[in-house]
Amino acid sequence: MTPRELLNASLAALVVAALIISGIAPFDRLTWLMEVAPVLIALPILIATRRSFPLTTLLSVLIAAHALVLIGGGAWSYARVPLGFWLQDLLGTTRNPYDKIGHLMQGLVPALVAREILIRGAYVTGRRMTGFLCICVAMAISACYELIEWAAAVSLGQGADEFLGTQGDPWDTQSDMFMALIGSSTAMALLSGWHDRQLGRLPTAAKVSADTAKNESPAG
Repeated sequence: MTPRELLNASLAALVVAALIISGIAPFDRLTWLMEVAPVLIALPILIATRRSFPLTTLLSVLIAAHALVLIGGGAWSYARVPLGFWLQDLLGTTRNPYDKIGHLMQGLVPALVAREILIRGAYVTGRRMTGFLCICVAMAISACYELIEWAAAVSLGQGADEFLGTQGDPWDTQSDMFMALIGSSTAMALLSGWHDRQLGRLPTAAKVSADTAKNESPAG
């Protein structure tokens, strides 16, 4: 087993263990299921494609971190996560801000996923256009998630309160999407160079080298 494969196996084991533990006695079973649903969907896909489409180490670690954030929100509900209470005291906020970490990751991680797919598949040229489209993908996912929350609120009524996690904030939807915008923009601004170097070392013939991506026209 290569170091990359060992790391990926360790990350998968960590996520699975956290998922199992969180599901033993969550604050609310339905909330737990809705919050961890993305993990339950993504994990089998990542395992099935680990050889045909191996991910960069950077992306693998960030996906695992995002999964742990979702699992924590499912176990306690976002308004009750202990880390969020610590942040609330530290920052002096009026509400538990843990859900904003989730939405920050909801922008950062999908943007890098989109970037890896777009560059390796040579679906777009130009670093600026690639970055713009990756942010657009992340924001579209964020918008879809807010629509899912709206549908849950309509169908479940008060039963969706823990899933929504608005904590009485009338601007929760807008601030959630703003955090996704910050996350996706940060990924493009600060992680693109690191990502390119790791793309260049991927052990797959399907990749497009980071050197090629760097040499593309900045204007797209």
